[in-house]
Amino acid sequence: MSDSAAATLTDPAPKTDTAFVVIAAISFCHLLNDMMQSLLAALYPMLKASHGLDFGQIGLLTFTFQGLAAVLQPVVGFATDKRPQPHSLPVAMGATLCGLLLLAFADQYWLLLVAAGLVGLGSSIFHPESSRVARMASGGRHGLAQSLFQVGGNFGSALGPLLAAFVVLPRGQASVAWFSLAALVAMLVLWRVGGWYGRHMAHHARRAAKADHHQLPRRDVVVAIAVLVILVISKNVYMVSLSSYYTFFLIHKFDVSVQDAQLMLFLFLGAVAVGTVAGGPIGDRFGRKPVIWFSILGVLPFTLAMPHVGLLWTGVLSVIIGLVLASAFSAIVVFAQDLLPGRVGMVAGLFFGLAFGFAGIGAALLGQLADSQGIDFVYQLCAFLPALGLLAVFLPRMKQEVCA
Repeated sequence: MSDSAAATLTDPAPKTDTAFVVIAAISFCHLLNDMMQSLLAALYPMLKASHGLDFGQIGLLTFTFQGLAAVLQPVVGFATDKRPQPHSLPVAMGATLCGLLLLAFADQYWLLLVAAGLVGLGSSIFHPESSRVARMASGGRHGLAQSLFQVGGNFGSALGPLLAAFVVLPRGQASVAWFSLAALVAMLVLWRVGGWYGRHMAHHARRAAKADHHQLPRRDVVVAIAVLVILVISKNVYMVSLSSYYTFFLIHKFDVSVQDAQLMLFLFLGAVAVGTVAGGPIGDRFGRKPVIWFSILGVLPFTLAMPHVGLLWTGVLSVIIGLVLASAFSAIVVFAQDLLPGRVGMVAGLFFGLAFGFAGIGAALLGQLADSQGIDFVYQLCAFLPALGLLAVFLPRMKQEVCA
């Protein structure tokens, strides 16, 4: 880390400044964290062949990893809201490191389950606490900070399968151990971030208590959180329909090559990354509620059209859908954090857990649906999911929603 970066992590930022080096550090670690997590699923074909696993055992590995992460994230967030743990971030990465090492050398199925559990445990600690750090470092630009933090995870998830294909699969299961070096690098960076977090914590708590207070009735808050949960579920089920089955849809409908289908998937994932970054600052400028309206409901005409157009327009529409729909998540998380002041970690854990958990559940259910009804039917059905964006009418107007 450079001298200027070290200086930023040493001294808390002035209250009006955005600590971009801290945000960059936590986003970089998010990239490494999600890259290492995505390795597990990318290795399933190799693990199935080398350990003689059936599809039920593969499913149990996914359930162990994703289920543990989804359930524990809001629990960890709730606990650390009451008693923040600045140095829990390197501990989280340490759990992932242990999981990778065990995954590299596991020779029995139960050891693979333990490895998956350790990776899930690391995720459950990392996401709520790192989201809190991003908010603390935002200088009030909460949407921008959350977007920059999240895009690191997007890139990491995309890198994992590539690394598995070009590094692990040619060299075997033991080569997974080399990725523990990435976890070690992340631990060192997160130790410095944890030091900044600890020094900045008291100052941020005073600011948050003053700035995040609202006068909304409890019933309005409960309704708004329920709406945001439904919107996250609808968004992530649609997104997983593309990330998991888009290549199969293209090959089936247009008879394209696997390489061309992968290229179109890459374009979609690139649009998701751009949309993730753009959504935060747009929400800071124009308000969270307009971004949520535009991102979820506004994408509906494009999702309805995509199953019925040719190859060129399918590619164009998928890019538009990825760009627009991805801009919603940071706005949803920040909106929920504004609704529940003092519950930053619990909110982050809840929504990251929901996004993670329902992505896995959605992928499994859509796969079953594709087997029984066909891949075309999946996209015709999922096209209507963004219509749930109409529920945004029940979201209250916050004081932060007034345009700057």
